[in-house]
Amino acid sequence: MGRLFLIATPIGNLGDITLRAIEVLKQVDLVVSEDTRRTAILLRHLGISKPQISFGQHNQMRVLGKIMDRLRSGSSIALVADAGTPAISDPGLVLVRAALEAGIEMTMIPGPTAFVMALVLSGLPTSSFTFKGFPPRRPGPRRRFLQADAESPHTLIFYESPHRLRAFLEDALGVYGDRRAALAKELTKVFESVQRGTLSQLLTSLPDRPRGEFVVVIEGSGTKKGRGGESFEGI
Repeated sequence: MGRLFLIATPIGNLGDITLRAIEVLKQVDLVVSEDTRRTAILLRHLGISKPQISFGQHNQMRVLGKIMDRLRSGSSIALVADAGTPAISDPGLVLVRAALEAGIEMTMIPGPTAFVMALVLSGLPTSSFTFKGFPPRRPGPRRRFLQADAESPHTLIFYESPHRLRAFLEDALGVYGDRRAALAKELTKVFESVQRGTLSQLLTSLPDRPRGEFVVVIEGSGTKKGRGGESFEGI
């Protein structure tokens, strides 16, 4: 049997790759990622040349068997996300489950995760939180998705695309009320920014055509400090 390595990769700045991740990438027989073009940029930056296989929602069932055959035959394989930690809001979870069911030895090389960085920089409570990933695209399912946590005391964290961001914030304001929130953009990149305020304040300051990769952090239900439209200072 081979071994599957889950390797966290930089979410923006390539300098955030860990020394252990570099060592393992040099040793494995094959690299699996959703977008091999993005992974190729990282590998070139590290001076590493390895065969790659694309594993995304469009082809995962077609190539899963090939990857599992390689693992069963003794190959060592690295699973990486396009950015951040594999299997979190990432199709790599399908491979992780298949490897577990087959009894494949597995380990992880930890590293960056966008939602953890956004949570810490938000200034909102970090003692308990719920990561929700990407919300549904359509308004009705999205509002029901948000409503499920309307009474949750935990800090809520979401990923959202730029062209749906305004609609998401409007729905969040309608479901949760004007809670404190933070909008993290392009983390670790040149134009990194974190805006902090209430949901209505974030909506007001949002440009007509937002660009970049966003993480939205919203306070949980029952938090009293900073209510009533009051802005707050982050880190």
